[in-house]
Amino acid sequence: MDPLAEARIRASFINCSKGEARRINLPRDLAELPWADLDFLGWRDPGAPDRAYLVSVGGGGEEPVGITLRTSGGAARNVMRSSMCSICVTSHSGGGVDLLAAPLAGPAGRQGNTVATYMCADLACSLYVRGKRKTALAKRLEETLTLDEQIARTRRNLDAFLGKVTAGVA
Repeated sequence: MDPLAEARIRASFINCSKGEARRINLPRDLAELPWADLDFLGWRDPGAPDRAYLVSVGGGGEEPVGITLRTSGGAARNVMRSSMCSICVTSHSGGGVDLLAAPLAGPAGRQGNTVATYMCADLACSLYVRGKRKTALAKRLEETLTLDEQIARTRRNLDAFLGKVTAGVA
C-alpha cells in the first residue's frame, strides 16, 4: 500500500476547492512509485497538460500538503525560460523546466493571486537529485554538497515555495 492513499492526497490540497480536488486526475501508478526516493509527489494531468499537482509528503510524519499548479501560457512561456529548476537545482536543456504558478491558499488565491517558480517540467526533482532519473544533458552539475545536503536543500526550497503559497493563511 502506498503511503499516500487517494483520499489523503485529495484532502491535502490547500489552494483549490474540495470539488476541484475531487476532480483531479491522480497518477494511475501510485502503488508502483519509488516512495522512499520521493520528497514530494508531483505529476502532470495528461488530459490538461497545463495543469500540474504537487503533494509534499514531508519527513516528520506531518500531514501532506498539496497544491495545484499551472504552466505559463503561450508568449510568456517563450520569453521567460529558465534551464535550471529552482527546487532541485538541476539543469535541463530544451523544455525540461517550466514556470509553474500556484494560486495562493485562502482568500488571496480566490481573488486570482498566484506565486510561481521554475521547476522540472516532469516534477521529478527528487529523482534527479538522487541520480535515479537523467536529464537530456550528459550529467548533473558537479557539486561539493553531499547527496544528503542536496536532498535537504531541495526540501528547503520546496518548503520555501509552499510557504509562499500559504503565506496569507493563518
